[in-house]
Amino acid sequence: MSELKEARWSVISERGREAAGLRYAEAARLMRELQGQKVYGTYVVSDEAAHRLKSSTPAAPDAAPPFPKTPHKKRAVRRKK
Repeated sequence: MSELKEARWSVISERGREAAGLRYAEAARLMRELQGQKVYGTYVVSDEAAHRLKSSTPAAPDAAPPFPKTPHKKRAVRRKK
């Protein structure tokens, strides 16, 4: 039996896991449907991989930002002669 025909696929998006336990064809159809509804970041992954993903919860208030902020530098302005 092909893995694509087994009910072991999930659809994830920017919102989190949309569905699980699908056959690949069902997952691909759902993914296209979500893209038509302007839901972005849609992927078909195995249920095992989807289970490992963290849910889309807001970051803790004391968590450090992903990139350190750097001071803004002024650009040189070319003067007319």
